[in-house]
Amino acid sequence: MKRKYTTISIPEPLFEKIKERIKNTGFSSVSDYVTYILRDTLIELEKKGKNKDADTVKSRLQALGYM
Repeated sequence: MKRKYTTISIPEPLFEKIKERIKNTGFSSVSDYVTYILRDTLIELEKKGKNKDADTVKSRLQALGYM
């Protein structure tokens, strides 16, 4: 299955910083690096959201005397 891509604009100075940062790494392009960072960030945010939900449920169960 072929993936579809879109274009996202970032400031040129940021692009240049990223380009310097990825030299001598496994990333073949700025796009690859940015995709990796965004994916990783979204995973972390989803985990935090789930942990927050779990904490809320736990607090409610404690308040009701189940824990």
